[in-house]
Amino acid sequence: MLNLTFACISAFLITFLAIPSIIRVSVIKNLFDEPTERKKHSSSISSLGGLAIFAGVVFSYTLWSAGLETFSTQYIIAAIIVMFFIGIKDDIVELTAHKKLYGQLFASLIIVFFADMRITSLYGVGGIYQIPYWLSVLVTIVTMITIINAYNLIDGIDGLAGGIGAIAAFTFGLWFYNYNQIALCILAFSLFSSLLAFLVYNFSPANIFMGDTGSLVVGLILSILCVNFVEMSFDSLPYAFPFRSSPAMAVAILIIPLADTLRIFCIRLMNGRSPFAADRNHIHHQLLDVGLTHREAALALYLVNISFILIALVLRNISSLMLLTVLTFLGALFAVSPYLIKVLRSKSRVSMVD
Repeated sequence: MLNLTFACISAFLITFLAIPSIIRVSVIKNLFDEPTERKKHSSSISSLGGLAIFAGVVFSYTLWSAGLETFSTQYIIAAIIVMFFIGIKDDIVELTAHKKLYGQLFASLIIVFFADMRITSLYGVGGIYQIPYWLSVLVTIVTMITIINAYNLIDGIDGLAGGIGAIAAFTFGLWFYNYNQIALCILAFSLFSSLLAFLVYNFSPANIFMGDTGSLVVGLILSILCVNFVEMSFDSLPYAFPFRSSPAMAVAILIIPLADTLRIFCIRLMNGRSPFAADRNHIHHQLLDVGLTHREAALALYLVNISFILIALVLRNISSLMLLTVLTFLGALFAVSPYLIKVLRSKSRVSMVD
């Protein structure tokens, strides 16, 4: 418990104290994220906040998890470093999408083959339980890359990615503490504390963004936590909160990035565009378009995320397929909510004119 407390304190302080220096260096070296049509901030803002998040998490996790689980720790750190260098290069000189994908694949392979962290069962989804090794590797890599990219894509308004990441990290951290997985618990709460410190500067109006350095590193860590959560939850251990439908619970924890990514991919494909083409169809952009501020949109999405987690927690003992069905239905309602708000507003305006 003492290690966990010190990890939270050090992660918060390192991130909190590093960001002002990063902002000063960004001013001196002219390293800014310029306003564009998609990026609605009104001035040039540094996008190197991921440096502080990386420093806070890696230092705290490495120092305070020492001796707890040395086998996997070295490989987790190695994978995070890969993501860090991919992200920092993209923030400074901008990488192509396929080069970023190669980096994500490399980091995922380190976790799967060296740390041997894999999803080894579908836990009743589609009536399937145990799966062969090759399929386990494939499912895990696809899951990790999906989470990394989904989290990267929601980093679009002040405070959103940091807050959603903090909610997910806190939830995973509580569960790992419940299962006495202290090393993973330290990783989760180091990330949570670092993101809280980052939000001090990033919550609207933002003074700094996390950039790809932050979103790729945070996305990778969340994917590692998710894989371990799904795999360990099915063990019959005598703890207070087992999740027999752990894949569905993981979806609930990461519902905002996953639902938004699926939503925009479908919209782009229906419009005959590449699913990876940039646009303003993200759920957070739609909430801004219906009149919410950055602060209001971020808080609304925090509330949605927490609501999904609570629903999944209440229904945690039903089958994975049943819970996934419930979450899919609610996720679909969530995805079309901005459109429904626009329709209702337009109808109210018409009725007022009449």
